[in-house]
Amino acid sequence: MVGDGHRPAGTPLRAAQDEAGGAVGAAEAFAELLTDRLRVLGPDHPDTLTTRSNLARWRGEAGDAVGAAEASEDLLEDMVRVLGPDHPHTLTTRNNLAYWMQRSR
Repeated sequence: MVGDGHRPAGTPLRAAQDEAGGAVGAAEAFAELLTDRLRVLGPDHPDTLTTRSNLARWRGEAGDAVGAAEASEDLLEDMVRVLGPDHPHTLTTRNNLAYWMQRSR
């Protein structure tokens, strides 16, 4: 299967995009999921942090690179605090921040 350039086809993120009707729909779906995760799991739960990462990504894919960079920057602070600076998810978030900062120029 051919992916979208960032992730191979068949991944959960790609399925969310396809089911939601594109990047804008995927961003909306992750925003709704984030509301539920915050309420049920709290802001520091790893699944909540992952949902924030997915939301930032789809905001960027939907054309809001500045918003994706800002969301990634906020998320990075929380990832460092909760998971530590060397955790793989923190490092991925740092990479995503750099990507969206470059795209927002």
